[in-house]
Amino acid sequence: MVNIFNVITPWIHALMELAGVTQKTIEIEPGTIINIWLPKQQFNPHTNTYTKPTKPAIVFLHCFAMDGIFNWFPQVLSLSSRYAVYVPDLLFFGGSITDRPERTSGFQAECIFMALKKVGVEKCTAVGLSYGGFVGFKMAEMYPDFVEAIVVSSTVIELTETISRDSLKILGVRSWPEFLLPETVDGVKFMFSFGLRSINWVPNFVYKHLLEIISKNRKDKAQLLEALIVKDSDIVPHYSQKICLLWGGEDKIFTLEVACKIKGKLGEKACLEYIEKGGHLLQIERPFAYNTSLTKILDSIYESDPKTIKLL
Repeated sequence: MVNIFNVITPWIHALMELAGVTQKTIEIEPGTIINIWLPKQQFNPHTNTYTKPTKPAIVFLHCFAMDGIFNWFPQVLSLSSRYAVYVPDLLFFGGSITDRPERTSGFQAECIFMALKKVGVEKCTAVGLSYGGFVGFKMAEMYPDFVEAIVVSSTVIELTETISRDSLKILGVRSWPEFLLPETVDGVKFMFSFGLRSINWVPNFVYKHLLEIISKNRKDKAQLLEALIVKDSDIVPHYSQKICLLWGGEDKIFTLEVACKIKGKLGEKACLEYIEKGGHLLQIERPFAYNTSLTKILDSIYESDPKTIKLL
């Protein structure tokens, strides 16, 4: 049976082209390639060069399950007319790859930063979901003059040993690779039972096809997960940027209580908004509500006083 995602993907790509974004492969150094979707008008096919965006740049950083454009295509459709939208594949997802041994979120952040600079981006807002949120926080910490704001969902600032241990206990698994890199169809179904509020609407054959996608670059992805866990520390990195936490009210992995604790650590510079009846993968589960909230947040960042964002 043909994998359904191999059938759907060309249609999504065609839809993205109609929305004004196109796919490019950026070699940031020999052996390291970042696949990225970017505004068509930023690329000059005659000179093979990129120009800086004329609208605010929004960079979407995806979660651990799929590649960038599959995670974010509803948001690209919603925002591409108002913002310059960039959707990279993180390393070992989609078309991004490296032969370097580093596997940390900091290395991911470095590679995405270098790719964005090569395609003309000078400043951006990073929007990250789950694993992409880790990378977004790290980009903001490492490149404060480049990342001017952050919007993150379903994530934490850093996956400390304590947070990791407590989360794995809730999930009932021994490790993150066991949970996020399942080896069976039942394992995929178990993973999505935590990612979505309900999975009754998902046909069984979809899980089999997802397993094929998830299994690509399994060893490297496992190393990414192992490198995420850091030693406990009460020190929160200093962020000069505007930060907003956009959460699913029914997130089963990083609950709304976790989001409130993050908000407390970040202080008054951060805002917290949540979407009722939204789970961990809220941008897929409730795309219209997510897009509405994200648009309001981005408008507050670029068009009005950020203090007008309602703190919940």
